[in-house]
Amino acid sequence: MMKLQQTQSYSFSDDIRASGPLPWVHHPFEQGYRVAILLLSDILALAGAWKIARYLNQFYSPLPPQLVWWKWFGIPSLFWVFVAGTLLLFACENLYGSAKNSQNYLKTVKLVSFIYLFSLVISYFYDPKVDPPRSLFFTAWVSSVVFVLVGRLLTTLILGQMQARQPKKTVFIIASAAQLPKLLQILQRRSQYQVVGAALATTANSTTTLNSILDSKAVEVLAEDLPHTNLASALYWNLRRTGITLRLLPSSREILYRRGVSEIMAGLPTLRVETPLLVGWDYRLKRLVDFIGSFIGITLLSPLFIMIALIIKLSSKGPIFFRQERTGLQGKTFYMWKFRTMVNNASQLQSQLEAHNESQDGIMFKMKNDPRIIPFGHFMRRTSIDELPQLFNVLMGHMSLVGPRPLPLRDVEKFQAWHHIRHQVVPGITGLWQISGRSDLQDFNDAARLDLFYIDNWSLNLDLDILVETVRIVLFGKGAY
Repeated sequence: MMKLQQTQSYSFSDDIRASGPLPWVHHPFEQGYRVAILLLSDILALAGAWKIARYLNQFYSPLPPQLVWWKWFGIPSLFWVFVAGTLLLFACENLYGSAKNSQNYLKTVKLVSFIYLFSLVISYFYDPKVDPPRSLFFTAWVSSVVFVLVGRLLTTLILGQMQARQPKKTVFIIASAAQLPKLLQILQRRSQYQVVGAALATTANSTTTLNSILDSKAVEVLAEDLPHTNLASALYWNLRRTGITLRLLPSSREILYRRGVSEIMAGLPTLRVETPLLVGWDYRLKRLVDFIGSFIGITLLSPLFIMIALIIKLSSKGPIFFRQERTGLQGKTFYMWKFRTMVNNASQLQSQLEAHNESQDGIMFKMKNDPRIIPFGHFMRRTSIDELPQLFNVLMGHMSLVGPRPLPLRDVEKFQAWHHIRHQVVPGITGLWQISGRSDLQDFNDAARLDLFYIDNWSLNLDLDILVETVRIVLFGKGAY
């Protein structure tokens, strides 16, 4: 009979999940003001919704006295109960956590709706004779959803711009010997990051590497190709104890894992990637949003279209619009429309400028000081106004508001085989490529990987997040020329 090892005393702090002595040391300061701003935004949004609901219903359907226990700042107690419940639920669902979690707009709408529906059940058990005014209830519900959603969208714009002005974020890189130089070069091109150390992926779980990370004072670790170990999360837990964020560069397979639900099947740990109850409803909703959004956009922006058309016509000879054949869904071609930003014979002149192409792989043509651009064209490109006519492409079904950017036939002819995977979805006016560097991306492989990440990780919330970030980037002219 095998003898058991002698029992030794231990402390619960030895558990890998336990935090270090000062877990807040490495947390970036912006995390605190992000939470504060989001909390203030949610409270003001809910207060505004209730103010409107009370004003619209005070004359014919006021709140029953049985539901008014006290007032604070002129708002009845029931509102503060709703606020407390909403904020607590948001916190439990991590909507005050990282930027990605706080920008989960669909979950935000669902949680606000859940609070109101749950309140109906509570009110019945509280006093079945008390009938909350239906008009007040539905007005407050709809207003709360709209105000909280709009508030979080605006807050995202503000926080995104504040983050862009923060000091450089210190990053430690863990990757293979072949990938380390490339990752270092990519991060050095981004002014908001500073690489403070690096280690080979084969040493990721060693004590030496962990000590190097701690000594470097890095706030984040960027890792790729981590070695297989019995405990895959060992590096994560070691970093978590000290408050350092771990970022992994995922493969397509790992992204698929994220869609799975952890379950035990026949004693085996598995990930169940389930099919939704209503297959394709989210994509149908996306197409509906495309149609409605493009129609409203064209209607509201029509005066701007006319003004831009006059400026182009008066400042440069040639047509107002530029029409170019692009590759779309399943490799089919279509004509994409833009406001003309170059001289009329720009396409013929491009062959003479190919030697000055600043794109490293030559697939896309990029030239910062392109001599073909007309005077007003620089402003249109910097503000992305030249892209607005693509709303007509969206309305006609050639494009979507969000998706991989359709490229000219000249670029597609230079594609590698795996690049064509991006053509399996409808192209878009904006996408992950546009909000992740735009003209700063020098290698098309990086842009293609962003497109594949978008396809693998697509959701309605991701589309909305991309649209919000696009607005912020366009307003401040980042990376466009």
